[in-house]
Amino acid sequence: MDSTIQPGPDAVGIVAISHGCPGVAARACGLIGLEPSKVAELLKDRPSWLPDCRRLDILGAFPTGNGGTVELVYTQMYAPTTLAPPRDFCTLRYTTILEDGNWVICERSLTGAQGGPTIPPVQSFIRAEMLPSGYLIRPCDGGGCIIHIVDHVDLESWSVPEVLRPLYESSAVLAQKTTIAALRFLRRLAQESSGEVGQRGGQQPAVLRGLSQRLARGFNQAINGFADDGWATTVSDGMDDVSVLLNETASTKCVGGQDVSDRLLCNLGGGILCAKASMLLQNVPPAMLIQFLREHRSEWADCDIDADAAAAFRSSTRNSNGCHSQLPLPLTHSGEQDEFLEVVKLERHGASDGIHTRDNFLLQLCSGVDENAVGACAQLVFAPVDVAVLDDVPLLPSGFRVIPLDCSLLDGLGLSRTLDLASTLEGGPDGGRLNGSNGVGTNSNLRSVLTIAFQFTYEAHTRDSCAAMARQYIRTVVASVQRVAMALAPSHIPPHLGNRLPPGSPDAVVLARRILQSYRIHMGMELTRVDLGDDDALFKVFWHHNDAIVCCAWKQGLPEFTFANRAGLEMLETSSGALQDLPWEKTLDENGRKTAFADFTQVIQQGYACLPAGVRISSLGRPAMYDRLLAWKVLADDDSTQCIAFLFMNWSFLT
Repeated sequence: MDSTIQPGPDAVGIVAISHGCPGVAARACGLIGLEPSKVAELLKDRPSWLPDCRRLDILGAFPTGNGGTVELVYTQMYAPTTLAPPRDFCTLRYTTILEDGNWVICERSLTGAQGGPTIPPVQSFIRAEMLPSGYLIRPCDGGGCIIHIVDHVDLESWSVPEVLRPLYESSAVLAQKTTIAALRFLRRLAQESSGEVGQRGGQQPAVLRGLSQRLARGFNQAINGFADDGWATTVSDGMDDVSVLLNETASTKCVGGQDVSDRLLCNLGGGILCAKASMLLQNVPPAMLIQFLREHRSEWADCDIDADAAAAFRSSTRNSNGCHSQLPLPLTHSGEQDEFLEVVKLERHGASDGIHTRDNFLLQLCSGVDENAVGACAQLVFAPVDVAVLDDVPLLPSGFRVIPLDCSLLDGLGLSRTLDLASTLEGGPDGGRLNGSNGVGTNSNLRSVLTIAFQFTYEAHTRDSCAAMARQYIRTVVASVQRVAMALAPSHIPPHLGNRLPPGSPDAVVLARRILQSYRIHMGMELTRVDLGDDDALFKVFWHHNDAIVCCAWKQGLPEFTFANRAGLEMLETSSGALQDLPWEKTLDENGRKTAFADFTQVIQQGYACLPAGVRISSLGRPAMYDRLLAWKVLADDDSTQCIAFLFMNWSFLT
């Protein structure tokens, strides 16, 4: 380490990311106010502090001649999104105390080539490799210890879609998810044991920490939906944008389970349903989006559906706890600067009877809201609770997770540049941040993946209707979040596109040029053979192109027509002046309405789409059939998405 350890308890020295080595790696050094033996015990129990760790099993252990221990360890990690499979590790872990009193914990993957026992591949998991990693724990005079952490893994990025590979190839992500997470956990435990962190709202700090961890772990369980936990996929409704899983074994988990969060109640009478979806976002900082979703719930949530779901879960968990006299947990800061644990009271628009008229509450965790923390994801997780918020209250988490995909830019900074990610732990104003001086803008060309998972309880006779409701609700939420994301994006649709563009106007010529340039970028070929330097000739060819070209921009959560060439206006039977007054959804036939969202999602994700034949409805109600549909993003000069262009090939009106 090149840095100097700061004085005082729980100081963090530095967290550094590596570049140029196999896989991804991060290292850290800090001063923790706990005894070395306690630190070693805590770090080895990875599921107790890392919500991304699903399980850790010690399959065998034997002592060494110098008093150490060698263990065969099998570890499963949750996938952070529905778009990638989870990882597992088979490792050897060696723990010993050196002559100078230092504790050493070393771990690395065990392979068949090394001649030792291995765990056969587990279905649905990708076997990742842990390269030499571990902890050096050095006791300090007067108590506490200095801890050195090295995390080095190869996450087999080949096994995920190309767009997600930066998430598995970024050392900054590893540092935030694992290395810094370990330091934060140890620091918080040291603060709790010393009394530095007092009670909040009558709750012990350990209770708040436990609730936060259970919410995060339960959300991971919902995203992954493992079959050995009882989850089974339902039949699709013909669209692949939302997946729905059922768990009818949950009602049997009324006593015990791996932990308290598994304990649901016998009187569910049906089971649990989870609807989930993932999508890519452009130019929206994850922390900003999550903050908005937290502070403006009415912008995306259906208050009546949420209240009904909370009431149903509250009813199923009635009598699950021996005491219901405790008051709701007040607005609470969880102890980390970018994390909040709070109780939210749900409002209801419609009137209902019975138990549904009572107040309903959500226990809500908002984390990762430091806008400049490098490689950090942001998430908003919530679960219905009763008036009493106890440490063993049953939880059914739902929520949002936004993961940045461009953190791999940091790896280009090189080994000569040490990134002080750990300064975020100390509240420093500039550490762990990227700004213009780094050559990487904080808001320019950001990409992230959004994962949504909502859970509901259902009774046996309502299973199908609940599944249909959940699918539609998720699609509505996705559309709302897309609208919010576009509104928050620093570079969205330019104001001049809100005006009508008469053919041949300067704005129309510029847009036509961008449409043709973007077609070449995404399709790898020219749409016309005209020299792009000749504006007049270019626009003339675009305007008279035989195929209909129509552009749409997002306005208030829905596509809105903005511009078209002559063939496009003829197909829609409208004029340039009236184009924007034509509702986009009214030009779709029944099949078009079913696939429209998936088509837009495909264009947003990969930049273009080649779609099959279909029918479009003109403003006069006449159906126009086309042989093929091409769609692509139209990029502005700063590479932001200006609109989406659609080219309808060989269209004609049906007689």
